[in-house]
Amino acid sequence: MVLDLLLIGLAITLFPLPVMAFVLVVSSPGGVRKGAAFIAAWVACLVGVVTAVVLLTGGRPPAPRSPPSVAALVATLVFGVGLVVYGERRRRRVGGGTAVDAVRAAAAAEGKGTSAWSAAALGVLLQPWGMVGAAAATVVRADLSHAVSFLVLGLFCLLATSSLLVMELGMVGAPERTGRILRGLRGWLLRHKEPAVIGLCVVLGVWLIGRSVAQLAG
Repeated sequence: MVLDLLLIGLAITLFPLPVMAFVLVVSSPGGVRKGAAFIAAWVACLVGVVTAVVLLTGGRPPAPRSPPSVAALVATLVFGVGLVVYGERRRRRVGGGTAVDAVRAAAAAEGKGTSAWSAAALGVLLQPWGMVGAAAATVVRADLSHAVSFLVLGLFCLLATSSLLVMELGMVGAPERTGRILRGLRGWLLRHKEPAVIGLCVVLGVWLIGRSVAQLAG
């Protein structure tokens, strides 16, 4: 569970679409306040998903080979396949973009007129929900009778938010320097967004498929 959650958290924090939107939000007038709202909503989603799963399982992992355990592995497999399929579909239409991306870009591009509430809404809408779903299926195996499980779950939420936190703190402590860095980051992402999205989805998807198949067959 630990390695799976850390890899999923890393993929979430590096996912280009929310990073691009956050750069625009935090770089706009009043961006620190809007960025904080974005992050608060983002973290609330992650914590809410983790909490819901823990409440469902009672903090005790299902017995191996039991129906709930098998269902969680099948869900992980489905999310893995979904990520690979999504990545492959994007690969086939590289250069054309997607309608969803256009909506996201338009919403984020309104950063100058975006309120804190709108920024919070973006923090919810731009979650990579396929990856978050895979994390939820993994959290089913958490055993809260051990303190290390609390540490792992907290580390997952922190890791999944780390890129946003770094940008937010940078704008608080050194806004001019951070602003220049973020403008460069946005330019790089505009040029390399598709390969990054495809690579993250396919690599994580293949990992989840391999792990779930091995455990189902074991």
